[in-house]
Amino acid sequence: MRGLLGPAPAPSVRYVAHMRAVVLRDHGGPEVLTIEAVDDPVPGPDQILVDVAHTALNRADTLQRQGGYPDPRNRSLEIPGLEYAGTVAAIGADVVEWAIGDRVMGIEAGGCYAEKVVTHARQALPVPGSVELADAAAIAEVFLTAWDALVVQGGLTSGRWALVHAGASGVGTAGIQIAKAIGARIAVTCSAGKADACRSLGADLVLERSPSDWLGALRSELPDGVDTILDVVGGEEADRNFKAVAADGTIVQVGLMGGGQAPVNMGLLLMKRITWIGTTLRARPLERKLELCQRFSREMLPLFDTGVLAPVIDSRFALDDIADAHRYMESNANVGKILIDL
Repeated sequence: MRGLLGPAPAPSVRYVAHMRAVVLRDHGGPEVLTIEAVDDPVPGPDQILVDVAHTALNRADTLQRQGGYPDPRNRSLEIPGLEYAGTVAAIGADVVEWAIGDRVMGIEAGGCYAEKVVTHARQALPVPGSVELADAAAIAEVFLTAWDALVVQGGLTSGRWALVHAGASGVGTAGIQIAKAIGARIAVTCSAGKADACRSLGADLVLERSPSDWLGALRSELPDGVDTILDVVGGEEADRNFKAVAADGTIVQVGLMGGGQAPVNMGLLLMKRITWIGTTLRARPLERKLELCQRFSREMLPLFDTGVLAPVIDSRFALDDIADAHRYMESNANVGKILIDL
């Protein structure tokens, strides 16, 4: 039979591409961040595959590493990382808005501490022409968060006052720029050593957060309070926020760096008709993320090319030094974003 039919066919071999990624096999200190070779993700019909050139750190990453902020997708392989910048490597069958090689940036619920990531085509954002790809990873997470909290949910408009806690953080530096871009005025709290950095970005009022009495200083300057508060701290700041916000004002809670439990004067909530909103980008339904990203692309991305907005970058680390990057973030020494170069 072999002579009549020719050589027997060779057994089929499936070659699987592998990428380097930071994988969490356990939770704890920075030492649990390990780099492994894992299978490349494969895009679905409405997704794109991105070759990640740069990613960035966020406070949520440190919380996830500690076991306090799990990936809502409940993936068996836990790869942290919420944002990326890179180029399109492959596109799904139904994707029409992107081509291979396009420069993209964006947010994901996880998986961005890796050489490749898959994302919905309409969730990806074009990198502005004036922004280097190496800097683009400093945009998506913090500018989307700050814009959504201050403007979309917080109702900040021209002529109104905002207060942003942790003004020198990634979200804080983005919030200062966004407030000024729309004609609003902004107060920030920060440590004394970071006050000049906040002023240089355009903050109208800079308040030392601790140990100084920022609330007393704010009241002396703005006795009627502020219209919108963006708070990443929580904890004891919650009650002070109630005292700092104006009547009919809005507090948008986007983080709990200071803790999730605190007594508050609920009477002020009623008397001042305060709106207190809790929000995260990560756990939102996909449809709401797509809507937000598309609106941000239309309304805010053009401001990077005009120079009104710009990424604020503190430092860069190599992927192999991811544990050191986490230690640096937890030291609270940074002003702006900490980037990871892949």
